[in-house]
Amino acid sequence: MARYDIEITRTAEKQLRKLAREDQERVVRAILALADDPFPRGSRKLSGLEDVFRIRVGRCRVIYGISGKELIIIILKTRRRRAVYR
Repeated sequence: MARYDIEITRTAEKQLRKLAREDQERVVRAILALADDPFPRGSRKLSGLEDVFRIRVGRCRVIYGISGKELIIIILKTRRRRAVYR
């Protein structure tokens, strides 16, 4: 299977910096793992949006989109559960 490239939006990068250090480390590991497997166990497609998924990483959520033709994963949001869907 081909390896996906990962791009992170400016918004997601800022949100990631605001997380606690331990949460940052877990989220970064999960994001890097998406390059090998863009549909890990527990990933869910968000309803109403095309090619947008979420994964749970402890108390945090990572919202990401997949562009299959170019093999790119775009990280849209990384926040705690209570704030990520707003």
